[in-house]
Amino acid sequence: MKVYSRRQLVFFSVLSGLIVLMLALGLGLVRLPGVPAAEAGAAAAGEIVRQGSEEPVLRQSPQSLRPANALNTADLVPYTEDERENISIYEQYNAAVVNVTTEVVAINWFLEPVPQDGGSGSGSIIDTRGYVLTNNHVIENAYRVYINLADGSQFEGKVVGTDSENDIAVLKFDPPQGQELRTIPFGSSDNLRVGQKVLAIGNPFAFERTLTVGIVSGLGRPIQTSQQNIIRDMIQTDASINPGNSGGPLLDTQGRMIGINTMIYSPSGGSVGIGFAIPVNTAKRVVAEILQYGKVRRGRLDATVVQLFPDLVRYAQLPVNQGLLVSRTRRSGLAERAGLRQGTEAVRYRSTVIYLGGDIITAVDGEKTDTYADLFSALEDNKPGEQVKVEIIRGGRPLTLDITLVDREELSN
Repeated sequence: MKVYSRRQLVFFSVLSGLIVLMLALGLGLVRLPGVPAAEAGAAAAGEIVRQGSEEPVLRQSPQSLRPANALNTADLVPYTEDERENISIYEQYNAAVVNVTTEVVAINWFLEPVPQDGGSGSGSIIDTRGYVLTNNHVIENAYRVYINLADGSQFEGKVVGTDSENDIAVLKFDPPQGQELRTIPFGSSDNLRVGQKVLAIGNPFAFERTLTVGIVSGLGRPIQTSQQNIIRDMIQTDASINPGNSGGPLLDTQGRMIGINTMIYSPSGGSVGIGFAIPVNTAKRVVAEILQYGKVRRGRLDATVVQLFPDLVRYAQLPVNQGLLVSRTRRSGLAERAGLRQGTEAVRYRSTVIYLGGDIITAVDGEKTDTYADLFSALEDNKPGEQVKVEIIRGGRPLTLDITLVDREELSN
């Protein structure tokens, strides 16, 4: 049996104690001076811990040693790349989204006009001079319009111009001298793809500057509005859109406006993941016209047409079931000079007089025209003086005419 000296026994005892201490530290069983036990393991793993103050301190593991002043923001903020993208866009552009409220005039019991609260929606500041882009239905029939900014300030706005056919309105308010307004830049809706990530900012149910995220669910949707107009090429998205979001921006991941949130499909009245936005390219064209002329100039055929319906088709024994019957053309007008023929036999249908025997328009500018809404949609982007191809049925035979458009307002005078 080997006998150890006193010095050797002391050495072995100290060595054993050091080994046990090191094992305990490695397992996180010993509390480090000034560090709570729950945080000791976190320090070994290189996580964020707090020591002595409320400011986060990064305790690094040996595998990630770097200079003390070289802290990585991604380490300090435990967000994913997708989350950081959402946060960045919201922080940059939420102040450019306004809450639009209105007053309307009602009639009381004494038949007196009295103002009362109207609707509420959203809008985007598109110019530092105070121009705001929103939906026409947000401010329709308004007696007064108010624009509420992110800092809580409120301004009375005026309507610069509207376009009911595309449900677009441009408002203007006067910011105080020296106040810098945050604006939302226009993007493009030309190259959108289904599956592309999009973000919506608005004021649903008066909860101001709410952010929702989704994707482009569909493109090129023709949607009929409550005014019976068809807005072409609508963007479908599953980003939650609710009442109050109307007029707010739909953004891409660069923070550029690609659409104006306008309506939802909902049996219940709430968001079910089917929302629609007006493409920004349509908005850019409309805004340019409104700012220049105060209105949108559009071309029209100088003819009175009647949408075909079953009783008319049967009575007149027409060769097609859908289309627009040319009842009258304007005498010596552009349509008549281009060869479009009006009807000659007058018949009464309820309170309307229809002239039978004229051409039947089946397509304009390459788009089918089964209804009035189709005709308005086909000519939505055509200006007075432009020439369009009009496909007709005459005597059972198809023909094509080149007709120059007149100003819509000229027809109403």
